[in-house]
Amino acid sequence: MELNSRVAQKVELTSELMILRIIPEDWSLPDFEPGQFAVLGLPGSAERTMYSDLEEPLVKPEKLIKRAYSIASSSENKEYIEFYITLVRSGALTPRLFALKSGDQIFLGKKFTGMFTLDMIDQNANLVMLSTGTGLAPYMSMLRTILKPEIKRNIAIAHGARHSWDLGYRSELMTLKTIFSNLNYIPIISRTKGEKMEWSGQIGYIQDIWAQKQKLFPFIVDPKDTHILLCGNPSMIDDMMKILMSEGFTEHSKKSPGNIHLERYW
Repeated sequence: MELNSRVAQKVELTSELMILRIIPEDWSLPDFEPGQFAVLGLPGSAERTMYSDLEEPLVKPEKLIKRAYSIASSSENKEYIEFYITLVRSGALTPRLFALKSGDQIFLGKKFTGMFTLDMIDQNANLVMLSTGTGLAPYMSMLRTILKPEIKRNIAIAHGARHSWDLGYRSELMTLKTIFSNLNYIPIISRTKGEKMEWSGQIGYIQDIWAQKQKLFPFIVDPKDTHILLCGNPSMIDDMMKILMSEGFTEHSKKSPGNIHLERYW
């Protein structure tokens, strides 16, 4: 299977967190819905980053190692596909992705899929997007696609990470919050030790700040007109599911439409 694309840009936010932009070679990016994912791949012979763990020799180093990653770029952008990726030191693919440089070849699957989209939600419903780590990626795709002056629905997005430097897209989200009065952005960190400047934002976990939602969100979070999206750490999702269901929210499925939509990472 050929390496059919190239790295257009690599932005290393930290040694373990990056934004990767991929452009196809001699083929066009397919249409997709914000929230969907694409498959990236590299051969086992590809170099690994110096920050990764040692790996046992591969039996077939020429074989492609492939994994699915949520798309962070707008579905209206046909120039490149953007990914928000964290390093798994013991992983098979991410250490190789982190060793890439601009211009390097990579495999990009030509079919983008996934059910974690806004198609299932009424266009007038309020949205609360809760995420941890790189679980923010599908929300970036959604916001970059749907945020327009004519959109009046209320949107709140909360992103949890260990430290302030792990809050990818923070500057962009702060800017979007300034431009769109119906967007509320809440960055959260769980560890203040090591911060170079005193952190004035929320401290703790998504589950912790939920009790303060009516102070943090400029609209009433009600199951009647609000949909909750959960993406990231399975522990966060499990805890929030219990809390939300106790408040009258229900999980969405094809057979039983509800107002909780989730995507587990790892």
